[in-house]
Amino acid sequence: MFESGGTAVLLWGLLFGSIGFGFFIYGKKQKAVVPLIAGIVLCIIPYFIVNVYALVVAGVVCMAIPFFIRI
Repeated sequence: MFESGGTAVLLWGLLFGSIGFGFFIYGKKQKAVVPLIAGIVLCIIPYFIVNVYALVVAGVVCMAIPFFIRI
């Protein structure tokens, strides 16, 4: 049931979770809301998206958001 990507989903999830943790720490230290929220979302989305291609697209979009939205 959950074997849509297997190892690929696991590795992409690890990568996006690590980047999300970095965004979270940066947003917390700089008191910046957008990187903080993007970091939380990047850490959570691998739990809910099991398709490899959808995970990569969602992860790249979430990583790009702090560069385009400044609050």
